[in-house]
Amino acid sequence: MVRNLTVVVALMIVAVGSASAAPPALDLPPGAQAAARVIDRGTLEGPTRFLADDLLEGRGAAHPGDVLARNYVASVMELLGLEPAGPGGGWEQRFEIVGITTHAPQAWNFRAGGKALSLRFWDEFIAATGVQAPEVSIPETELVFVGYGIQAPEYNWDDFKGADLRGKMLVVMNNDPDWDPALFAGKRRLYYGRWMYKFESAERVGAAGAIIIHTTPSAGYGWQVVQNSWTGEQVELPDAGERRVKVRAWTTEDAMRRLVALAGFDLDALVSKARSREFRPVPLGIRTSLDLTNTLTRGETANVLGMIPGSDPKLKEQVVVFSAHHDHFGIGKPDAKGDAIYNGAVDNATGVAQVLATAKAFMALPQRPRRTVLFAIVTLEESGLLGSAYFAAHPTFPVEKIAADVNFDGGNIFGRTRDVELVGKGKSTLDQVAEAVAAMQGRVVTDEAFPDRGMYYRSDHFSFARVGVPGLYFKGGLDYVGREPGWGKKVTEEWNNAHYHQPSDEYSSSWNFDGMIEDTQLGFLAGLAVAQADAMPAWLPGDEFANLRGATPAAQPR
Repeated sequence: MVRNLTVVVALMIVAVGSASAAPPALDLPPGAQAAARVIDRGTLEGPTRFLADDLLEGRGAAHPGDVLARNYVASVMELLGLEPAGPGGGWEQRFEIVGITTHAPQAWNFRAGGKALSLRFWDEFIAATGVQAPEVSIPETELVFVGYGIQAPEYNWDDFKGADLRGKMLVVMNNDPDWDPALFAGKRRLYYGRWMYKFESAERVGAAGAIIIHTTPSAGYGWQVVQNSWTGEQVELPDAGERRVKVRAWTTEDAMRRLVALAGFDLDALVSKARSREFRPVPLGIRTSLDLTNTLTRGETANVLGMIPGSDPKLKEQVVVFSAHHDHFGIGKPDAKGDAIYNGAVDNATGVAQVLATAKAFMALPQRPRRTVLFAIVTLEESGLLGSAYFAAHPTFPVEKIAADVNFDGGNIFGRTRDVELVGKGKSTLDQVAEAVAAMQGRVVTDEAFPDRGMYYRSDHFSFARVGVPGLYFKGGLDYVGREPGWGKKVTEEWNNAHYHQPSDEYSSSWNFDGMIEDTQLGFLAGLAVAQADAMPAWLPGDEFANLRGATPAAQPR
């Protein structure tokens, strides 16, 4: 089949640890550039402003704002001319959820020998339940320091060494070993360093609970994010009988320092000991018990799905997904100004707007793309990527026919950049697509600016990766046009510290949409290139997800 092309780009790249052959030509059909230009400020600002409005009450799952957001997204999809792609021919993929509001005591008491110490809720510890029950009780048990809490045979690393930890309260460090580039990818955080993995590790060894030691460098965010993210209603999929820890807790570093000192330990010395393959769990001689009560609710939420069927007789059975999450934290603890609505404007009303703008661009093409394109506005990202995980477990297309996911989460509100960050750079042949399209814009693709924060494992593309689907997840770069060096990193850090997961993440008419426009156009053209290519993208040899395409969720590594 001969196609009239407007762009043919071929690049040579060198992948991490191995050389890659020249990629196939990057093909964009006639009208691609004109279609990209329909992505403008209005297409991004309008949906962002509506979804972040107080009317939607922070888009908490299964609450009225959630329903409003879903109805709005489906209405825009229908207005654009997309076809409904949910089960049964509707716009939504609905599923049941359980809401859990944990009521923790104001003081958590510990003792060692004849000494006692109480930690204050909110200021020094946060505790949430891990089970869906009205009451949770942990009888008196011992705290055991387990270092990073990692079992990684490929790195010859096992922090547990076969210790019997059943019923114990584990004390675990955030992050993963980061001092050697050949060990756990050095400064780049892997899934082993994520809080989710820590609690999953505690589940596997039968612990009663786990306490993660929070530090801003190891978490990638401040204590206020833990406070707001782990209190109020937590949303989960219904319990399917899997093993769970009873308590998922966090403490500040200062609180844990005082706690281990109660038993004569020095936290710095424990951490130093954990930085070795020879580390073994350290019983701390500190004992505690904990009783929690939970308010349980049941409800329903949904992923919103629309599609453009492909035009190629064979390739239309395959699909390119564009994803963003529509949920946020709803109504929670008021901030210092009394604002209790977590509007989630940047995170992630902007991402939803970017996907809807991308759909508008696809509809502006003279011809439909060869592959089918699915626009998936998923839910419960803030609750552990549950909406995208549900889609991955119950896909509306066979997983082995999903070519790629292009994910938007947190648009650039500060202006145009000369660079664009690719989260997960070096994992798949999609790097070449991103680099080719960025070059068309006069930009360069860079690695993520903060690889130690584990961004690859913190948004919805990760759910696709866990069933073997490679993805593109762009973040606005840091080299801002017209700004001095370092300005981008400064304003990004300032925004994260002041607004990330806070009620103050609100829409502002002062935002500069120029960078978000360019990033959205990049995502559109990259996804279009994948939709047009003869072959699907592939993981680079040796990647952690290289052999998982089509794997069932139960077979995924945890």
